[in-house]
Amino acid sequence: MAIQIFGTSKCFDTKKAERWFKERRISYQRIDLIKNGMSGGEFDSVLRAVGGCEGLFDPKAKGEDADLYRHLADEAAKEDLLYDHPKLMKTPIVRNGKRATVGFCPDVWETWK
Repeated sequence: MAIQIFGTSKCFDTKKAERWFKERRISYQRIDLIKNGMSGGEFDSVLRAVGGCEGLFDPKAKGEDADLYRHLADEAAKEDLLYDHPKLMKTPIVRNGKRATVGFCPDVWETWK
C-alpha cells in the first residue's frame, strides 16, 4: 500500500488517522495540505474517488472563500476554488492509489489490505 495522508497540523482527525496507520504498522506519507497542497493529478484522483466537490468540501469551512463556494453553481468553478484554497477541504484526505476517503474512515481503510 502507498498511503498518503493529506491534512493539517491542527486537525484532530488527521492525527487520529496517522495513529490508526501507525498502530497497524502501515507506512504512510503525511502531507501538509495547507503548506504543500496536492498535485493536479492527486486532486483529480481524489475528486473521482469521493464523488466530486461535495465529497471533498468541508461544510464547516468559514470565510469569504467558503461563502463563494456555497454560491457557485458551476462544478468546474468549484473544483478550481477547492484546488486553489485547500483550507476548504475536509481532512484528513487519505489516498491509496485511486482510492481515497475524506474524514476519519477506519472501516474503509481496513478493506484496503
